[in-house]
Parts: sequence; structure tokens; C-alpha cells
Amino acid sequence: MQMGTNQPKIGTYNNSVVLSAIQSSDGISRVEIAERSGLTAQTVSVIVRRLVADGLVREEGTIPSAIGKPRTALRVVAEAGYSIGIHFDPIEVSCVLVDLAGRPVARSSKRITANLDPESLVASTARVAQQLVKRSRIDSSAVLGLGAACPGPIDQTQGLVISPPRRDRWTEVPLKKLLEEQTGLPVIIDNDATAAAIGERWAGIGRSVPNFAYLYLGTGIGGGVFLANQVYRGASLNAAEFGHIVVEPNGPVCYCGNRGCLEAMCKPASLVESVRSQLEAGQSSSLCDAYARDPATLTAAAIGSAAAAGDPVAREVVDRAADYLADAAVVIANVLDVELLVVGGHSLRDVGEIYRERIAGALTRLPLARKVHTVGVALSRLTEDAAAIGAASLVFHQAYAPSIADLTTDVARQAE
Repeated sequence: MQMGTNQPKIGTYNNSVVLSAIQSSDGISRVEIAERSGLTAQTVSVIVRRLVADGLVREEGTIPSAIGKPRTALRVVAEAGYSIGIHFDPIEVSCVLVDLAGRPVARSSKRITANLDPESLVASTARVAQQLVKRSRIDSSAVLGLGAACPGPIDQTQGLVISPPRRDRWTEVPLKKLLEEQTGLPVIIDNDATAAAIGERWAGIGRSVPNFAYLYLGTGIGGGVFLANQVYRGASLNAAEFGHIVVEPNGPVCYCGNRGCLEAMCKPASLVESVRSQLEAGQSSSLCDAYARDPATLTAAAIGSAAAAGDPVAREVVDRAADYLADAAVVIANVLDVELLVVGGHSLRDVGEIYRERIAGALTRLPLARKVHTVGVALSRLTEDAAAIGAASLVFHQAYAPSIADLTTDVARQAE
């Protein structure tokens, strides 16, 4: 967990450190928080008292102690606040209502076409979000805000989606403004892969890992990074575009302009094209009959299912993609020196374990620091809603997560 500071008046940061410690654990005592954060017991007690009074934390149960009586366990009050997360994927829009513990309360998703204009799509999605709140019988005042995740690049300062792939009509779309007008809620927008990483930090495997990378496999491929407990965004807030690591120099041209990017080689549409080529070349596969009847049945989901069942054509294509993903994972490990690589996104259905095993094998053998430490590999437990849950978590992360920006702001105020 992050360390606090015992300097006077540094309140915002320390409050967040304590709340984060409670939120990321399944019950933690005041003594443990003080030991892990470096804060004094008195400071922790004062902050906990305030959090309990604000309804964010409750005392619930006890924790055995080696010395003395059992300690009182502290837990986040999940129903203390909610947020809405929307993921604008190129082929699907997903919407979730999430509680403060990061658990989905209600969800909705719908397939979309690439030619939908942004204003109409935002308006219809905003109505869906409002319906989720009503359906869940939650007081609308308990909804703290709305997070929106979209493929990058994103201009967070102005709330713009610049030019996402496979969205010809989405050029400099003022997504933040449109959603705020339609919902009346404060809105945060972010790259979908970074949002998924923040969701993993708030409610998933990354809750207690200071340094981890998130490899997002959706309609496209992206990433997010946490270093020293802080999300790393880069100079333009568009860092960790792992999908554009070149893994095949002589490969097909990617929409970004380079050849053989990870996304160009491994996105679902590329897997479908690879299998289609083999079927049309006469390769024997369990997919042949369905493809002959209707080529539209050849989807990434069908390929994943066939690969998991041992179909030779599907498995060959999936194995090749797994090798490319493993190559990219080694680059990520060498550049960032993280402790954990989390792999998530809706394209993992049926093939997640294949990818995880291949990536884990490469990270055991190939990174330069392999004799110092091994990078762990884990599949996200946030399932196919990872980006939408991540979008909702943007609201909580901004409001409650310990931020170095909060600390430096408070220090600057003291110096005035």
C-alpha cells in the first residue's frame, strides 16, 4: 500500500491513503493501517473516525491478534456511493452501475454499427444509464458521477475523443460535454484500456500491487500501467498503447501507419481473416460446415471455442496470436519492470488460458530481470465488463484514490 505523511495539514492525501487501505483489503485494523502506511496510530484513528462519520467505512467483525484482544475490522460501505461506467467499444456499448466496492449492481449492453453518429449514440446510452439507476431503486443522489471509456487517442483536458479506430464519424467528439448535458452528472473520460487498468486497481487483482501493467484485449488492443501505486498516463495522457508494439516487421499495415503492430496481428478481426484464408484454401476444420452455410458464422468467439476444443486450424491461429502477445509482454516487462501483468477484455473468452500460459512461459524465460524476479501473469476477474467497470471506477479513483497530485497541491498551499 502507499505510505502516508505525518506532516501537519496534509489531510486530503492521508484520508485517501487510509480509505484505499481499507478498500483494497477484506477487513483491516487501525494498527495494520498504521504499520503499512507509516502514519501514526493517532492520525489513523482520527481519519477512520471521520470516514465512519461520513458513512464511507464501517466497523465490522474482528481480526485475531497475536498479542492482546482481537482488533476491530474496518470495511468500506459498498452502498455509500455508486457510479456509472460506459464503454464505447467500436462494435458494442456496455453500461454498468457499480457500487463503491467495485461490484456491478446492474448492466446493459447492445451491439452497434460503425456509422452511428455520436450525438444519437450518446443520447440513447444516457437513457440506458438512467434506466439502470431507476431499475436498481437507488437514490440518484447516491450516484457520484459517470465514467466513459473509449478507444484512444483521448484529449482529457478538453473532454474530446479525437479519432478512435473504426469510427469514421467520431472526430474530436466532445464526449464529456455531451454526456454531462444528457445525464446531469459529472463525467470523466479516459482511454478504455487505461480505464480497465484503473478498474483492476479498484476492484480486481491489482488492488494491492504497486507496479502492474494491464494488457487489454477487446475489439482492439491497448494497455494501462500503474507504477509506484500511481496510474501512469504519459505527457498527453495516452500512454501504454501496447497494441502498437511492432511484433511482425513485415506484417500488414496497421491503421496507425506502422507494419505488424500487435493489434494488427492479434485483434479479433485478424484472427477471423486468418482462419477464413485457411478454410478457403481447403484446410480441414470443424468450422468448415458452418462457414460453407453462412460465412458470417465465422466469428472470433467461434474460433476461440473451436481452438479450446482442439480444432487444428483455429488452434494454430490462436497459438500464433499467443506467441505475438508473449513477445509484446516481454517488451512490456523489460521497459516497465512491473511485478504483474494482468490480461483482460472481452476477447479472452475461451482463449484466455491459452494466452496466459504462453505469456507466462515467455516472462519466465526471456526478460532481462528474470533472475531478479519473475513477472506474474493473471487473467482479470472483471470478465467481459472490464472496461465498463473500469470506466465506473474512474469516478471513485478520482474522488478517493491517493494521488501524488493531491499531496503536492497541499504542500504548495502550505508554502503560500
